[in-house]
Parts: sequence; C-alpha cells; structure tokens
Amino acid sequence: MTKKLYVGNLSYNTTEDTLRDLFSAIGDVDSVNIITDRMSGRSKGFGFVEMATEAAAQSAITQLNGTMLDDRQITVAEARPRRDHRGGRGGGRQRY
Repeated sequence: MTKKLYVGNLSYNTTEDTLRDLFSAIGDVDSVNIITDRMSGRSKGFGFVEMATEAAAQSAITQLNGTMLDDRQITVAEARPRRDHRGGRGGGRQRY
C-alpha cells in the first residue's frame, strides 16, 4: 500500500526528477508531484511523494527530514488528508 509524504521548503529550482532521484535511493517511488501556482506555473515550494510501502515512507522521513536539497533544508513528513474547501467561508456561489 502506498504512503503519501509531504515535502516542504523546496527550492523553486527543484524538479520532480530531482525529488524522485532523492527518494528512490530510499525505496520504490510511485509518484512525485510538486505543487505549482496556477497563474505563474512557478513552484509553491512544496510537493508530495508517494512511496510504495509504509516501511520505505518511514525510512524516507527518518533519513531525509532536515537534509539539504538544492541549498534548502527540506521537511519530510507524513501527508495529512486533504481538507474539503467546498463548504466553508468565502467559497462557492454567492446567494442573494
């Protein structure tokens, strides 16, 4: 079963290939996704890596959290579930 990890404090120059190479040294990587701004296409400085196993994910957290990548000290942690943005303040259609 795959395990999704959050990777933060990424350099704007870090690529998905760079992340894949880094995490592949720990274990099998299923997917890599760096989050980008919709308008500019520029990295937002964080992304997600899905590791193939729970054991590989825990090893990646232990070995890579706090390490340097592209002159930045990265954060690696278990990803939290995505929040639902549909029902809160400021979202959706206005009703008159």
